[in-house]
Amino acid sequence: MSRDDYVFCIGFEGSTAIVDGRLARAHAGWTAVRLAEAGLFKPALAAALYDGSPVDLDAVLALYNARAGSTARSIDELKRTFGTSGVPDGVKKIIVV
Repeated sequence: MSRDDYVFCIGFEGSTAIVDGRLARAHAGWTAVRLAEAGLFKPALAAALYDGSPVDLDAVLALYNARAGSTARSIDELKRTFGTSGVPDGVKKIIVV
């Protein structure tokens, strides 16, 4: 699964990932921090997870807490909020909608 496919994934059906094509086209390649600054917190979190960057994870958490009107105490809480935990294994197909 490519970075942009994971970052803009909106769900899964079995081993198929469903990707928001409009969002991906508009923001492909953006850094986690840039996505968070644009208010795209779920894609920002996914980008930081995909990149494996603790610095970006901390920045996304800080930006989320500063701008979202809600407070997440940790990265784990932010992951639960957005229902993401990392790049899944076994994705065999990508559908862009």
